[in-house]
Amino acid sequence: MGMNPMKLLQYKNDCEQFLVRHPKLPRFFEAVSEEALEVGTVIEVNVTTEEGKNYVSNICLSELDIELIRNLKNDFQNS
Repeated sequence: MGMNPMKLLQYKNDCEQFLVRHPKLPRFFEAVSEEALEVGTVIEVNVTTEEGKNYVSNICLSELDIELIRNLKNDFQNS
């Protein structure tokens, strides 16, 4: 199953614009990738809606997860 190359370019542009709107996020991800990317690290996501409803989930990183994250990081840095 392939993806439309034009759609990939649009996603890339959308991601770049997202990071412009949220400039602290890349620095946060960089610090995490340099200092905390190891087997057993827990990543937790907490989302609170405007109305105050809260959603929380977490994952514990495996070696395969870390490999995927590193590959994605390298791909984004090289594009």
